[in-house]
Amino acid sequence: MEQNVFFLPHEGLRLAELAEFLGAELANSDHADVIVRSVAPISRARAGDVCYILSRRSREEFATCEASAVICDKALADLVPPHLPIILSSNPHAAFAMAGGLFYPAALRPVAIPGESEIAPSAVIDPSAKLEKGVIVEPLAVIGAHAEIGEGTRIGANSVIGPNVKIGRDCSIAAGASVLCALIGNGVIIHNGVRIGQDGFGYAPGPRGMIKIVQIGRVIIQDNVEIGANTTIDRGAMDDTVIGEGTKIDNQVQIGHNVQMGRHCAIVAQVGIAGSTKIGNGVQIGGQAGIKGHVTIGDGVQIAAKSGIMTDLAAGGQYGGVPARPLKDYLREAAQQVSKSKLRGKNPGGKQDD
Repeated sequence: MEQNVFFLPHEGLRLAELAEFLGAELANSDHADVIVRSVAPISRARAGDVCYILSRRSREEFATCEASAVICDKALADLVPPHLPIILSSNPHAAFAMAGGLFYPAALRPVAIPGESEIAPSAVIDPSAKLEKGVIVEPLAVIGAHAEIGEGTRIGANSVIGPNVKIGRDCSIAAGASVLCALIGNGVIIHNGVRIGQDGFGYAPGPRGMIKIVQIGRVIIQDNVEIGANTTIDRGAMDDTVIGEGTKIDNQVQIGHNVQMGRHCAIVAQVGIAGSTKIGNGVQIGGQAGIKGHVTIGDGVQIAAKSGIMTDLAAGGQYGGVPARPLKDYLREAAQQVSKSKLRGKNPGGKQDD
């Protein structure tokens, strides 16, 4: 692959230093001084790269691997060719993620406009807004009256921070985002085009059509949340919409008014969550799932992609399908449908074989 000009390799780190940073162990101390600079998948890793394996299915990919180190669990170390240095970790996936962040810290947050280190002359900031030291405001950003922004936060170009919004420290608000009627914690990452705090979708049927229901709540986003590009989070109608600490939300997710989402959830692209849904801690929701309003999803629930959630889900369960049911039932039913389809293909028209 040609040189990546957007994220340049690290200047270099000894394997011993990398292993220490990861809380891992070098399988052979003779490799302590090997230098690594980047991360790559096994199949195209070259000298200076670190890669990782999670299962024995990766065995064949080592045929083209020239990595300077492989991160793996001790149980898989026998798969690694003897000439490749090994870093032993009980959680190779997490260790690889940490290595990537160490080599490419700039890639962990939205791409910033280079050269901006303070408030751009074209930014529009209300005189009553309060910005702590170290806040960066990129060109054409707008910050409303009485907004408060904490130290180390970066406000991207063409973004809008509404009146009275409060944003904590060390946050990244990417270009083109809008944040209204919201209180944002520390270490929050908001990607390009995110819309936070617009009014929710609420109407009452009247004699002359639909009457809009006023939306006067807020959005509360707790510490270390990450929100993907073009995701929308509506403010509450009269209660608040809440996104819990450490939750990660993918691109193009829709979160309706009054949704209460717990801590450390993972919400994948194009999920739609209707208003007043309550979601517990550690919930994982697959792409394009849809969740009906006013349901409760318990802690630790896992929901398969493209599922339709119509009722409450008990904590700790795995669910899939439309309407969603326990995942084992859904997979069994899907397998039966596939089997019936194959039988119909062998016996067109459903006629009995002679």
